[in-house]
Amino acid sequence: MKEDLYKVIGMMSGTSLDGLDIVYCEFRYRGAWEFRILHAVTVPYSRRWKDILSGWHHRQAEEQVRLNVEYGHFLGRQCNAFIRRHGIRPGLIASHGHTVFHQPEKGFTFQAGSGAAIAAETGVDVVCDFRSVDIAQGGQGAPLVPAGEPVLFPGYSSYLNLGGIANITISNRKELYAFDVCACNMVLNMLARREGLPFDKSGKLAAGGKIIPSLLKELNGIKYLAQKPPKSLGREQVEKYYRGLLSSRNHKKTPGLLATASEHIAIQIGKAAGPGDMLVTGGGAHNAFLVSRIRSCSKANVVVPGKDIVNFKEALIFAFLGVLRIRGEMNCLKSVTGARKDSCGGSIYKG
Repeated sequence: MKEDLYKVIGMMSGTSLDGLDIVYCEFRYRGAWEFRILHAVTVPYSRRWKDILSGWHHRQAEEQVRLNVEYGHFLGRQCNAFIRRHGIRPGLIASHGHTVFHQPEKGFTFQAGSGAAIAAETGVDVVCDFRSVDIAQGGQGAPLVPAGEPVLFPGYSSYLNLGGIANITISNRKELYAFDVCACNMVLNMLARREGLPFDKSGKLAAGGKIIPSLLKELNGIKYLAQKPPKSLGREQVEKYYRGLLSSRNHKKTPGLLATASEHIAIQIGKAAGPGDMLVTGGGAHNAFLVSRIRSCSKANVVVPGKDIVNFKEALIFAFLGVLRIRGEMNCLKSVTGARKDSCGGSIYKG
């Protein structure tokens, strides 16, 4: 009989480079899945790691391989510090890693952070590389969280994550589908850095800016937005679609750029979300201005949960996907990714 109680560490590094999210949680199956978040922390990246992760794709192949191992050891050491601090004994570590390349149309994706190195550092079994099996089956390899959202957070019509990229899961009676909506914090944080800020806290700069109609029209006309799901965005696509428009010499005032980008995000989410309760999480859920614009542009009832769920839902769900992998159950859905079939993804390294 399969074990019904799992004590798991989940780790997630998002495209916005806010830091490394680590969560320790329990999952129990009693006819339905239950969970508890017991401890959680976001470990800020040093300047060195921010530079490495943001510029990884420009490095030579040999250096990328070396850094993958080094980053894995770094993740393992952060897990060890977390384990010692809280006096815990996890039975499993599920690590998403940090996405460096994501080009499903070419048949590959890469999340940095060697699972073998994490297992060697911690002595705990590790599940990682969750996306590759789905891509090998012809899928987008993203989003993955829909396999866990309705299970752990039942009762919502949709689930919106405002991370580096905004992604949404739509739940209806017939099927579950999800996709990356548009760029989010990757763009907003890039603009805030022009003012020497890591991010636009609560959207205060954006709230003081004036929308630039011509730029808003260009942003809403990005070709990706007209594509039908399944579809996904990575760093490469965000740079291709957004960076040029927002770096234009004709638009130099940061508050106006932030206001326009926020309106673009809210409009696109409004188009994607239907009526009903929508659970909103991720770093962007702390952006009061952005959330207010989403409320105005959407028919959905926007629900922002408690801080732990807002900040750590994705790390929590990757911990759950790790449990499903160990159990040999499907953790990636073809209705979401467009793959030929559902799959049970993730590489396992014994600690």
